[in-house]
Amino acid sequence: MPKATTKLAIIAALEREIAPLIRGWKTTSVDSQRRTIKIFECDGVIVACGGIGGISARIATDAVWRFTNGAIEMFISAGFAGALVPELKVGDIFEPAIIIGDSDNNTIETAAGKGKLVSAGAIAGVEHKRIFAGNYQAQAVDMEAFAVADVARVYNVPCIAIKVISDEYDFPMPPMGRFVADSGEFRTAGFIGYTLVRPWLWPTVIKLGSNSALATERLCAALKKRVEQNPKVNVEGFEANVSRN
Repeated sequence: MPKATTKLAIIAALEREIAPLIRGWKTTSVDSQRRTIKIFECDGVIVACGGIGGISARIATDAVWRFTNGAIEMFISAGFAGALVPELKVGDIFEPAIIIGDSDNNTIETAAGKGKLVSAGAIAGVEHKRIFAGNYQAQAVDMEAFAVADVARVYNVPCIAIKVISDEYDFPMPPMGRFVADSGEFRTAGFIGYTLVRPWLWPTVIKLGSNSALATERLCAALKKRVEQNPKVNVEGFEANVSRN
């Protein structure tokens, strides 16, 4: 049974986005709404990877709440985001004060942060980024933060978003949306097959890979710093666990 003490809950889309942070943590899988949510635990911190998109994030956030019997002190929506302004570069950490849901234009204020993040229903290319920037005066775009914050609001739990820029404002994003399954999983093999027969995409995909590696490194460092600021976390134990990884 999970401990009754409150936990800091981090909700991410894909495990690979935060793999360096959670390597070696206790792992559990829970079934929720016909999905299997992978949950990682370490010294007062719980991480759930629910898949890409708002539906996946909503299910994962609710699953964590139920898994801990409501013993959550704060939700953190963590993961990659695209820049909507030229000033944000790959690896920059962005923590918004306001999250906007593109589907209905609703907004949610976070517990801390600055600027605006818009959560879209699909992976945003250059043209969509320009539209989002103009419509919302937002600085970055993701797909999951609004859903996490909305569930947190239902349960009256504070929520923040810690996002890392993985693609800049003018980055020519490949057509990755077609490889996102209904379950929120990314069909990597299908994307590789698609790319292999289109050599003109190779430089972009290689750049995307290097961007993602840097983004993962910076995101995990930011999350580690945020966790260590929590007075309820045993910092020495947490750092020892992360160092072993």
